[in-house]
Amino acid sequence: MEFFRRAYHRFVHLIHELAKFGTIGGIAFVIDFGATNLFRFGFGWGALISTGLATVISATFAYVGNRFWTFRNREQSGLAREYLLFFLLNGIGLLMSLIVIGFTTYTLGLHDALSYNIAKVIGVGFGTLFRFWSYKKWVFLAPEEPPVEPVTGLPEALSPRR
Repeated sequence: MEFFRRAYHRFVHLIHELAKFGTIGGIAFVIDFGATNLFRFGFGWGALISTGLATVISATFAYVGNRFWTFRNREQSGLAREYLLFFLLNGIGLLMSLIVIGFTTYTLGLHDALSYNIAKVIGVGFGTLFRFWSYKKWVFLAPEEPPVEPVTGLPEALSPRR
């Protein structure tokens, strides 16, 4: 039990960040899934157009949620920079989803709702893994750490004076 308590304390920040990211992602997925099905089967739009438009809507929600809740304690490097990078990286995640949907729809010739939605879930899964990694690396940057004094290991501002 002690092992799990130490592991939890060591990774508590990552666990909380993952939980928040998952919550925002889950809501964004519901928005995306609902909108893509509405566009595809309600309005009769094409598979790729439906997916692309639904992704733009859900990604806008995800950006706001991640910026102001999930990663709110991280450095803010400018709203325009973050927003641009966020949507660029979402575009790569969308491409992953479009490849799976396009393969299912146009290569395998499966045009039914079940096949479309299974492909959608698989594509979103690949995209989600990429997005979590890339947001932390390039969009929502870790706060800058103060310089550390090499002998004591304390932040330089707090290290004892000689």
